[in-house]
Formats: sequence, C-alpha cells, structure tokens
Amino acid sequence: MVTDRATTTRWVKPLSKRYGLDLRSLALLRMGLALVILADLGIRFGDVTALYSDAGVLPRQLLLEEVLQPWYWSLHLLSGQPLVQGLMFAAAAFFALAMLVGYQTRLATIASWALLVSLHNRNPLLIFAADDVLRAVMFWAMFLPLGAAYSIDRAMNTSSQPLPRRIFTAATVALMVQQCFIYWFSALFKTTSPDWWPSGSAVYYSLSYDQYATPLGHLLLGLGPLLTVLTLVTLVVEWVGPLLLWVPIRTDFFRMLAVILFIALHAGFGLTLNIGIFPFLSIVTWLAFIPTSVWEGWARKAYGPAQQGLTIYYDADCGFCKKVVHLIRTFLLLPQTPLQTAQSDPVINAAMETQNSWVVVDWQQRHHYKFEGIAYVVSLSPVFCFLAPLLRWRPVMAVGTRFYQMIANNRRAAGRLTRPFSYRSFQVGSSWLLNGAVIALLGLTFLWNLRSIVTHRAFVDSQNPAAKVVRKVTNSRTLQRVDWLSRLTRLDQSWSIFAPGAPKDDGWHVAVGQLADGREVDLLREGREVGFEKPSLRDRGRLYRNMQWRTLFINLNRNAGQRILPGYGRYLCRQQPELPLKSVTLYFMDEQTVPPGQEQTVRQTEIWQQSCSDEP
Repeated sequence: MVTDRATTTRWVKPLSKRYGLDLRSLALLRMGLALVILADLGIRFGDVTALYSDAGVLPRQLLLEEVLQPWYWSLHLLSGQPLVQGLMFAAAAFFALAMLVGYQTRLATIASWALLVSLHNRNPLLIFAADDVLRAVMFWAMFLPLGAAYSIDRAMNTSSQPLPRRIFTAATVALMVQQCFIYWFSALFKTTSPDWWPSGSAVYYSLSYDQYATPLGHLLLGLGPLLTVLTLVTLVVEWVGPLLLWVPIRTDFFRMLAVILFIALHAGFGLTLNIGIFPFLSIVTWLAFIPTSVWEGWARKAYGPAQQGLTIYYDADCGFCKKVVHLIRTFLLLPQTPLQTAQSDPVINAAMETQNSWVVVDWQQRHHYKFEGIAYVVSLSPVFCFLAPLLRWRPVMAVGTRFYQMIANNRRAAGRLTRPFSYRSFQVGSSWLLNGAVIALLGLTFLWNLRSIVTHRAFVDSQNPAAKVVRKVTNSRTLQRVDWLSRLTRLDQSWSIFAPGAPKDDGWHVAVGQLADGREVDLLREGREVGFEKPSLRDRGRLYRNMQWRTLFINLNRNAGQRILPGYGRYLCRQQPELPLKSVTLYFMDEQTVPPGQEQTVRQTEIWQQSCSDEP
C-alpha cells in the first residue's frame, strides 16, 4: 500500500481537488449505512422463522431447486433452523455496530457486505429496489476509507503524518458513477413507457397503488394535473440531477445542490409511498458527496474560542485514560483539542493527584474535574451539546460523579473494556492494482446495466442503430464468460424502479383455510371469518406488515413467485396448530388501476390450493 500523497500525480491533483470525496462525508456514509443495516435487520428479525427458515415460506430445498440462480451463494443455507438464522442475524448486527463506531472498519464493512448478500440470496423473492441499492453501495464501500474520520480507528491512529481532507481514487469514482447508474438507468427504463412520457401519469398510478401508497399519498391523488407535473419533474431530476456531481465549474456548489435536491426527492417518496428503507438509504448515500468547503464552513461556525481554547490532561501512567480521552475527542467532534499528560505541567499534575481526576482546562483557564469535566466537554461538541443540560442535572451529575470515582479507583479493571482498541498506524491510500481492479469491475457493471435495458422489450424491438450496437456488445461471448462474476459479487443490477411503467396490478390477497368440520377461516387476518371485501388502510398494514411481506405477496402474482407457492401453501397449513386445517386456498382480488374517471372493477382469482393432510 502507498500513501495518498505518494500516489497523487500532477494530473490527479486537480481532479482530486474538484472531484475527491471528503473523509468526513465518507464517515457519514459509513454511519448511515450501518444504521440502515441495523434497522433492516431489526425489521426482518421479526419474521426470521417465516421468511428465512425451513419452517417458513421458502425451505432451503425449494430455494435450491426452484429459485436460486447459479453462482448465488448464501451462508444462511448452512442450516434451516430458526436459532441458527437468528445467530446469523446477530453476527450481521455485530459487524454493523462495528461499522457504526468505526472499529476495524474495513473488516467490518467486508463482513457486513458478505452477510448482506447472504441474507438477500436466502430469499430472493423479498428483494426490493432498496436491497439492490444497499448491496451496490456496500460493495464499493469495501474499497473506501470509511474509518478515516469519526471512528475508533481514527482515534487510535498513531501515525504522525496527517490524513488528507479528501481522497480521489478509483473507488471514489466508482461510488459516484454507481450513484449515477441508479438514476440514469432508471430514467432510461422510464422513458420507454408512456406513463412517464409523454402522458405523465406515472405518479397518479403510483399513488393509486394501495400496497404502496400512504394516507398522504392517497390525499395527493386529488391534485389532478399537478400529478403530471410531478411525474415530469421526477423524470427530469433522474436524468439531470446526477450530472451536477460532475460540473467542472463551481463544483462544490452544484454538488451540494445535487445532495439537497435528491434528499428532498427521497423525502417526498418516503412521505407518500410505503417503500421500506429505500428513502432513508437513498438520503444516506447522498451524504457521501457533501463537499469539503461545506465542512469547512460548518467548522468556522461551530468552533469558537471555547472550543479552540480547550485542553484535556490525562494521567500518563493510565493506558485506559489515554484511550478514553482520544475516543472522547473523536466522537464529540473536537479534533483539534490538545491531549496532554498531566505530568507535563506541575500545577496540572498536583490538581490531578488532589482530585483523583482528569483535568479539563477551558479557554479561561478554569479547571473542570470528574463527571463535571465530561459535561463541560460535551457542552462544546457541535453535535452533542444538547446533552449538556441533562448531564448537569443534579441527579444525573450525582450518579455520574459516583460512577467516575468508581472507574478512577478501578482503572486496571476498566482497562479491560478498552483492551480490544489497540493503537495502530494507518494512512489513506490505494494501490494501482486495487484501482485497476475497481475500474475493471465498474466497466463490467456498466455493461451489466446496459444488458438489463436490452432485455426490456421496448428497447430490444427498437431499430435504432445504437440499440443494435448495445445488443451486440451486451450479448457478446466475452461478457457472457464473466457473467458468473456479476452473480458472485451481486453486481447484477437492474434499476427498473417504478419502471418501465408504474404498477397497475393492484389488489389484495385472501387465504382461506378449511377446517376438518367444514368451517373456513381467513389465515391472513388472524383467523377472522372469511371476507373478500377490500381491506381498510389499517387492515392492509396488518396484512402487508413490512416491505418484505409486501414484496413477497406482489411476487406471488408473478412468474418468480409461482415456483414457491407449494412452500407457501405448506407454511399456511401450519398457521393454525390449535385448529388443524384440511386445506388452504389462496386468492388474489385483482383491482387493476384505471385512468381517472373510469370505474374500477375487482376480479377474484384463485392462485393456489393446497391440501394440508400431509402436514404434521
């Protein structure tokens, strides 16, 4: 490995200044991705038996025989027991927490990516656009210095050479290009459908799709012609917005404009559509592009005389104390605060021995000790200063002081807590070999994205010469020979998000269970009497509890889900252990969305019937 300064050539320097990514922005990306993974795991864990074990809708044998594609792999296939699946979830949560605090960040990111791919491959019928985005971003994140700021790794860094403010490598370029792929290829899909252009009815159809629309989304259906404007605006933003990342003049201004624009776009999606973690994840990915000038502007406002005049003294003979003050400085965002040994100043040393405490010296040379010193340092943090009044509340201060004294009197035992945090020297950089591998993978990713467009019928049928060239390239034997790599890395991408047209196959499911005595119960509505009427928004929320169940039910109506209907039927048979079922029948109440003013009809379709006589 070589350092960033050593690898920066004359032609790279101007590109780094204009298109490099700030290490603090990458740290935000790291923490945001970790929170998204933790939230996603928390949501999925409630259905670990139903969706990921052999007792659920897709046992491993059925997955391997009917669903899983060649070169797709999953550690979750090691066992079908719910307990083992729960342990896999716990391992993923552990590495996500390590990412969050930046502990062994590169290793934690690689492990998180691997467990994410494994989880997605365990049940591909649950995969939605957000899962594809998360996998793609996590792949490129493995090559980025995510732990170079606001992390335990940074706090424990012993290198005397300062880290750069920003970095420009093949991995940073890949992250930017991947972000563009998501929107450009999505827009390319959309422009082949009249729902997006020229009719502009896609937003109307999207908000009419009851399985996705929120109450606010339903309310916006009354906007009429304004929905057409919103459709065209969305399409224009997807085409033009990513270009703002590459503007060569006033680059920071246009890049920040792109960040704000897409944050607003995804916030709107989140308020009007039930699409799981997608809005928050998309917002997180744009935080990586906050430019250095913005960070410097925030720093000028956040760090006044009080922050600049702060000095923290600790006991040189206490290894635990040294690690703690480095961690405090890092996570309270006070990177310029001097950390000095108390023994270096006789006055400070005497105060430390008298108070049996660290010594926090403020900008007016006043001393702060014990837990009160912690409260004072927190009050100077540009992010966590809001906690200072709580820490200074008398009951909290009393408890905190006693806790501090207990730690101070048992430093050796406390040192065990920080023992895993070892000092090490690291620099931000990248090798030419690694850069070459990333560029090669990025080129293949572009071709795999092109192929996803080629398989779309509207593009395949096109007689445009450019389309013929694209078909020839993407169907070449050379690309087919490396197809295994796309599935192994899960860089196989298709950004058909609400595309080519907005979904119109709306409706709801009814699962009828027949008891031995001839009675019938509704298995999807907690054993209620069977009813085929349209469920209310509240009942629909119970029926499709989260994005995974919503996606599964949508897929049951399509070719991908038809192959798992036997497994889902057996799962339904086991849902009434106190009332043994004779059979189950799954219906779909097809309510196709129609243009405004037309009457909507509902058609009852039997999807699957399953005998439960062979179920224990």
